[in-house]
Amino acid sequence: MFVLVSLCDTIRIPPHNLSLPLLEAIQIEIRKLFFDKVVKDLGLCITLYDIQSIEGGFVFPGDGAPTFTVDFRLVMFRPFVGEVLVGKLQECDKSGLSISLGFFDDIHVPEHLLQQPSTFDEEEKLWLWNYQGTDMFMDLEEQVRFRVAQVKYPPIPVEQENNAKPFAPMEIIADINADGLGLVSWWS
Repeated sequence: MFVLVSLCDTIRIPPHNLSLPLLEAIQIEIRKLFFDKVVKDLGLCITLYDIQSIEGGFVFPGDGAPTFTVDFRLVMFRPFVGEVLVGKLQECDKSGLSISLGFFDDIHVPEHLLQQPSTFDEEEKLWLWNYQGTDMFMDLEEQVRFRVAQVKYPPIPVEQENNAKPFAPMEIIADINADGLGLVSWWS
């Protein structure tokens, strides 16, 4: 679920941070650049793990701020395909389920990856799984155990319709169609 990623980047220290110790000023800039942001194919940045090297300190003409080449490591959220995680059921609609981990919300279980046979109850606006003749509702805010089927990094849209959902730079497609998956309460 969490991986350590090594990166090298050019970090510019703005003049108002020059009074700080160099390490602290670089940490502030790395936080601004990476924290809570998705880096394509690397995942969602959680925190700075360490800084391995700092080189440079060049001031480019007309800039007034030193620029350093910094090697550092970040803790990233990047689940692997097949990994089993537990989140909370946020939303149900005809297309499937939306699940949240608390710090990451773009997890979708499409209807064809739900426990079978499952049907959408229009009145309750919930999915239900018919297990041996018993209807098991998938209630909102319940804990859901799911398996990662795919991690996608869609391209950034040039234009977005007014009524479209906000762009998600990282999406997880999940599966609950196996024994032990689905609502945690089903298996306790």
